[in-house]
Amino acid sequence: MLWNIRDNRTRPYRWREVNAIVEAVEHDNSCPDADQAPESDPKLTVDYNALEAVSVQEAVAWANNQPCPVTLFLYDLGGGFSDSEHFGGMEIRFPEKDGDA
Repeated sequence: MLWNIRDNRTRPYRWREVNAIVEAVEHDNSCPDADQAPESDPKLTVDYNALEAVSVQEAVAWANNQPCPVTLFLYDLGGGFSDSEHFGGMEIRFPEKDGDA
């Protein structure tokens, strides 16, 4: 079920073809100022799933049919699947520990 949307498109008026990624919304709990989601049943948790070249409407419907609460990340067609674009942007989830530089 869809609980949050992060629109990372640089072309926000393009709706016909986008790339979509979903992850359990609980992954965002460590982000600053995040609402705190309960942990999902580990058997139902969506750690990562992706669709390429779908409409925004299809992406929303797909996200809403996931077995646990998810955040839907939208990217421009051709984007979102590289380490620097999605996973690099998720570094905020991991706060620096004492002694880390």
